[in-house]
Parts: sequence; structure tokens; C-alpha cells
Amino acid sequence: MRKPAVIEAPSVLGLRPSGVQDLPAALLGAGLAERLGAVRAGRVEAAAYDPRRDESTGILNPLGIARYALALADAVGSVLDGGFFPVVLGGDCSILLGNLLCLRRRGRYGLLFLDGHTDFYQPAAEPTGEAASMELALATGRGPRLLTDLEGRGPLVRDEDVVAFGFRDAGESAGAGMQPLPPGLLTVDLEGVRAVGAGAAARRAIERLGDGGSAGFWVHLDVDVLDDALMPAVDYRIPGGLTWPELESVLRIALADERAVGLDVTIFNPRLDPDGTLAARLCTCLCRGMSARTGQGS
Repeated sequence: MRKPAVIEAPSVLGLRPSGVQDLPAALLGAGLAERLGAVRAGRVEAAAYDPRRDESTGILNPLGIARYALALADAVGSVLDGGFFPVVLGGDCSILLGNLLCLRRRGRYGLLFLDGHTDFYQPAAEPTGEAASMELALATGRGPRLLTDLEGRGPLVRDEDVVAFGFRDAGESAGAGMQPLPPGLLTVDLEGVRAVGAGAAARRAIERLGDGGSAGFWVHLDVDVLDDALMPAVDYRIPGGLTWPELESVLRIALADERAVGLDVTIFNPRLDPDGTLAARLCTCLCRGMSARTGQGS
């Protein structure tokens, strides 16, 4: 299997400069690259953050996000061309667009979407215009064309090639007026994971991603998929979530599959982890989750 290569993607253009821009430094400082046996493949810097909501799209920093997606797609593409497995450290969830754009340039790929939220808001329903609450909608072609049709390649991923896994915000998002998830997109909420067990749910998700005509799949990890009591260092907290062993099991199953082509990690906020305890535990989780690729389990 391909050796991991870490790309730093500290963009907060889809959120705000709350601290998630420090995620790469925190995890690398905790020894993630060394523990994974990964090479360092550079850093993609974002444009200056503009707190003004764009009038035409209803989104914060839409042009900056679009430009960042292109730059990140280039960086991920270089890693893939070099024979490595990209591990992209965000940043907020809008970095997903760049990762998927890279794959869309190469053909048809799927997405395992691990997130405590479904992030399917339309701009009119998102209170502050944060693309980090919309990235799954944007990636599947719903929203302003500036972000849904990057390079004329939209949508970046088809509904039937996506599995939204582990979310627990259905009541909250419906109450806020978020558009419904499309019927072609497979959803496995937290209750559904617990009904069959994390491992079985993950295997079913991976089977679904292999049912269509996609050439492989990307894994998106927003750390707020974890139980809030275990991972409080996130900006939008919601009770419940996966345990550490459950997430490790899901990642291990997904990333052991040879069709997995990359992973991103988003939303961890080191400013809410002053002693570094959670950064260290997250590194352990990622190492265990990638053990089939690295041969290292802790």
C-alpha cells in the first residue's frame, strides 16, 4: 500500500479563525508524521479571511474557497502522482472541496463522510454563511455555481457515491431549515451505527461505496463525529458521538481497503486543548486507524 504523505491545509475560509487553523501544527507537534512513518508533503496557505458575507452567494469567502480548492487539488494530485497516500490536515471542512476536485480530475470517486453533522445546509439556511456547514451539499452540486462547478467538473461526487456516517444532528438541522438529504445518498446516523455495531456499519458503508462505478473513495473525518464528552475541542458541540474505539474501528476498516485513496482531518481546535492531551489521543486514533497501511497500531 502507498506510504502516507501529510499535507497541511490550515484554511478557515469556510468557518472563522477560531483555532482550527492550528490543527496541523498540533498533530504534527504530537508526532503524527513520525508515528505514521509519513513524509511531509508541504503546506497550502489560504488567502486572508474576510468576515463579510458575500451578497451574491450568501457565503463567506466564496472566491477564496474556490481558489484554495484548486491549489489544494494540485497538492493532493502531486502526492498521488508520487505514489503516496495523502493525509490532509485541515482546517475547516471546506477543504473537502479541494480533495474531491483532485479526484474528480481523475474520474469518478466516492466519499465516506464521517461527521457529527451532515453539513448539507443551503446558504439561505446557514446563519452566518459558513461553507463548513455546507461542504457536502456543495460537493454534490447544490449551491452557488462558483463552488459547485469547480473547473466545470461539478458535481465533484455523485449522491450514490456518498455515505454519510455517524451524524447526530438530524433534529437540529431540520429545525434550522436545512435542505433534506437526497434519497440516493446513503445515510448511517449514530443510531444506525449503534444498531449493528461500528465495524459492521463500516463494512456495509464500504460495500456501498464499491457497488457503483467509482474508482475508489476519499475519507473525510470531522473530529466532532466523536462523542462530545471525549472530544470537546471542536467549535460546534453536540451531545453524543462515537467512542474512540468505534472511530478507530471505522477508520481501520475503511483505510485497509485498497480503494481508499486519501484522508482528511478537520475541525479539531487545539486552543480548546491547552495541555495537548486530546491532540495526542487523536494521533493515536489516526495511527490505529491507518495501521493496515503503516504496520503500526499505536
